[in-house]
Amino acid sequence: MPIKNRLAETHAEITGWRHHIHANPELGFAEHKTAAFVAERLTEIGVDEMVTGVAKTGIVAAIKGRSDTKGRVIGLRADMDALPILEASGVAFSSQNEGVMHACGHDGHTSILLGAAQYLAETRNFDGTVVLLFQPAEEGGGGGRVMVEEGVMDRFGVQEVYGLHNLPGLPTGQFAIRPGALLASADEFYITVTGKGGHAAAPHESLDPNVTAAHIILGLQSIASRTVDPLQSVVVSVCALHSDVDTHNVIPQTTRMTGTVRALDPEVRKLAQTRVEAIAKATAEAYGCTAEVEYVLGYPVTINDADHTEYAAAAARAVAGDVIMDTPPVMAAEDFSYMLEARPGAYIMLGNGDNGTLHHPAYRFDDEAIPAGCSWFVELVEQRMPAQ
Repeated sequence: MPIKNRLAETHAEITGWRHHIHANPELGFAEHKTAAFVAERLTEIGVDEMVTGVAKTGIVAAIKGRSDTKGRVIGLRADMDALPILEASGVAFSSQNEGVMHACGHDGHTSILLGAAQYLAETRNFDGTVVLLFQPAEEGGGGGRVMVEEGVMDRFGVQEVYGLHNLPGLPTGQFAIRPGALLASADEFYITVTGKGGHAAAPHESLDPNVTAAHIILGLQSIASRTVDPLQSVVVSVCALHSDVDTHNVIPQTTRMTGTVRALDPEVRKLAQTRVEAIAKATAEAYGCTAEVEYVLGYPVTINDADHTEYAAAAARAVAGDVIMDTPPVMAAEDFSYMLEARPGAYIMLGNGDNGTLHHPAYRFDDEAIPAGCSWFVELVEQRMPAQ
């Protein structure tokens, strides 16, 4: 694997940064210590410009190349937040913040981008400007959306944007990507069914919201099986069901269900929303009840631009020699999607080996992936903005 020599030399240093961040995890929009640590490293590295407090706790920094003949600007993004999970990885540098853990590898992503920044600031072997986007609150907070809404792309003149995510199960240091939809949209729905409560021994005198909710749940399954094209992907999952009573002999007045909808196509996403609302309301009416539907649009589909996917793959080939170009899409979601809606670019997967699944208490980021990730960011910059 042709890792940049300097990045091989600094591997231990970057790993130390990763361990520090891992031991001090923070949740979305509360990454104060993490952001301070990143800002300290960027100051030491010698970036040309840095703005803190972006999207509350995010950081944007710029590194100028040895020349700037074409006005090119590339954005590189890493997420910084952790998850509300009690760590069980057993590593020596486990979380010191009980109940919070870097169980998705964002500590690795942040450290990789810091390592790449250190190399780029030392060498300046490119023509243009690199903008570093250290983003808060990827895990449900939509920090990427907030950064875009605060105008960072325009403010720093970003023309194209790239990011990476570790992928357990893929050999460490291997890269995988695909053009088009890579990760799904993620929406939420909350359906409140209201009937008429009563004694469980006299169901004929009630309008049972539980029975109605059960039929709504079954009806929602028809979205995937009978509404959406079989060649398209959609997930409709009801994940929680609660009524306003907790006893064995009372029919409740109301029942509330909560779920998620995932899709890999924006039109399928819209269709699913329409059907969730229609099925819930019509089914409730059929059983003499009413249904109120709150539908919350979450992260959009993460869609890689075809040309920029090839740029990302070319850099990965220079690092790893081979790239999986048709990795299957995943129904998980990612708020880098907002940045890809704002600017063309691509998101790539970096192998993390067999070190546990994402969002699991025993998950471990593989530090051996760090040089490959750093080298990919650097190679991408040097290929897209070759030095003059």
